[in-house]
Order: sequence, then structure tokens, then C-alpha cells
Amino acid sequence: MLEIINKITPLGIEFAERAQKRLDNLTKPQGSLGRLEEFAKRVVTITENTMPDLDKKVIFTFAGDHGVAEEGVSAFPKEVTRQMVLNFLNGGAGINVLARHAGAEVVVIDIGVDYDFRDFSKGELPFAPILILKKVISGTKNMRKGPAMTRQEAEDCINAGIELATGYAKKGYKIFGTGEMGIANTTPSSAIASVLTGQSVQDVTGKGTGIDNDTLKNKVRVIEDSIALNMPDPKDPIDVLSKVGGAEIGGIAGLVIGAAANKIPVVIDGFISTAGALIAYSLEPHTKDYMFAAHNSVEIGHKAMLEKIGLRPILDLDLRLGEGTGAALAMLIIEGGLKIYKEMATFGEAGVSGKTD
Repeated sequence: MLEIINKITPLGIEFAERAQKRLDNLTKPQGSLGRLEEFAKRVVTITENTMPDLDKKVIFTFAGDHGVAEEGVSAFPKEVTRQMVLNFLNGGAGINVLARHAGAEVVVIDIGVDYDFRDFSKGELPFAPILILKKVISGTKNMRKGPAMTRQEAEDCINAGIELATGYAKKGYKIFGTGEMGIANTTPSSAIASVLTGQSVQDVTGKGTGIDNDTLKNKVRVIEDSIALNMPDPKDPIDVLSKVGGAEIGGIAGLVIGAAANKIPVVIDGFISTAGALIAYSLEPHTKDYMFAAHNSVEIGHKAMLEKIGLRPILDLDLRLGEGTGAALAMLIIEGGLKIYKEMATFGEAGVSGKTD
């Protein structure tokens, strides 16, 4: 892990300057396409390519179960994690629909589901989701009764994400998206948000899958008890991940780290994905340079984590599904910005007079 982290460098200015020069010479008032120009410039700078392509896109949906589900913090039973993974593989979930719309492949990773998926084969049709088995644990332990994982398990989850990022970079994929599935996973995500942002549990804990007010109060108590019992060290992100985190959160952290090390832009989905991104950022702050925040979730702790990392979301659509759905939509916007940068004529090419002094 440290070897990969040490490969991450801050973005240089050479490609940023080249991109800005082209943007300023396109047939429009300078800066008139706002954040679309920002997205294009960042893709050029990240990839160190003045004319990059985003022709191979993939969204990684990490799945894991959570022992804390037994505390009654979710509106759905634990079995839904397994059932939704099968739905992903059959192409019937929200992420399948939006990924197809965005022209992105879906890769489902069993990193911590309490179920054996070994009998399920990989998809072979275009945009058919595939299943990758990288199981570190069969669900975390109940963090209200002790650490969710061992430190080694947490590191193994991060390494699994790094391996995926490196492998898909070698296959020629140009942009990654993050997604997740795991009943009760807003509970560890809220715990991570509280510990790493310094905000109170109540201020970063929302209703997740749609729990009622009494269940929300219980959820806050469960998280407060878990933090008090395990005492995660905010200066040690792996300690935080192991004590109050989840396998899929660790996998996402590793994917972000691997993307940054391979100079590939990574689109962070919602609340749970941002918890993983925050772990990555806390391990290596330069990972921020390679991230795009897909959207601002209705989960109240999401904004606190985005602000801690220093990311400004692309969309604000009241989303709270997860799976990578927001990332799929944001990919379309990022790609739109890049198309403007690459395909719009310059003043010279179009024979249009530029701005006079």
C-alpha cells in the first residue's frame, strides 16, 4: 500500500496551462461554459494528455455486509445486500440503467458479503455487469460490541481496491466511478464522517434508506456508543476504518488511491463512497486532485465530508441511492466538458474574430 501511495504526486501546471490556453481560444467568451471548462482542464491535467479520450468507462460497485445491522439501524434486512448484488448481475438495478446510459461498464465486487457467489459467472454481453470476488470478510462485526474489522482486514480491503484500479488501468480504462451496496452502511459512514471531520454524530447522521425518527435516534446512539467503545484515532485513518468502517468503504478508499497513482480520474458517488474517499484523502491528501465529486447527497453528513476533502459536487439532485448512480450521471457531464474542449472550434479555425482590446 505504501509503495502505491508514494507514487501519487500533485498535479503539475504544464498541462493545466495548455488546456487553459485552448479553452480561452474556443469560439465563446472566456469562461462562459463555467464548470464544463473546469472538468475538461482537470481531465487533461490528470491524464497529462492534451487530447484525452474517455472511451472506456467503468463503475466499481463494492458490496459488503455490516454486523451493526443487528442493532436495527436500517429499514431493510441484511439479506437485501445479497439480493441486490444478484439484481446488479441481472442488470435490473438503478446503476445498471444509468451506467448503460453513460456508456460505462459495471463491475460488482464482493469484498465483504455474507454469501458465497462463487457459482456466478462473469457477464459476456456488452455492458453486462461482471462479478469479481475479492472477499476479505463475510460481513463486518457489530461495531457497537467491538471493532468492525482487524487492522489487517482493513488494509486488505484497501489493497483489494488498489489492485482493481491498477488492473483496470492496465486494461486501458480511462475513468473510474465508485459505487457500493451494503445494508446499514450509512451507519459506519456516519461514524467515519464524525471521527474524521470532528463534527458530532448527530450532525452527520441521516435517515439512510428511509428510517423513521425513532430509528434515527437509535442509529445516533449506536454510532456514539461505537465511537466511545472503540476510540478510533482520527490521526490514523486505517484505525478508523478498522474500528467503525466497512469492507466496501475500504475497497473504495483503495480504488481512489490506485486511480491517483495511475493518473486516472475517479468520480466519487455519494455518502458511503465519500467516506471511502475521505479515508483515501486522510492517507494521502494529493488523492483529492484526482477526484470528482459526483453529487451532493441528501444525507446530512455528505457535505461535511466533501468540505473536509475540499471537493465541490457536480450535481445536486436529491439522490440517496448509492450503487454508483450519481457517478454514472456525473460522468456524462464530465465527458460533455471534454467534448467541448476537444471538438469546439477555435477562433482561428472558425474564422471568427476574437475579443478586441
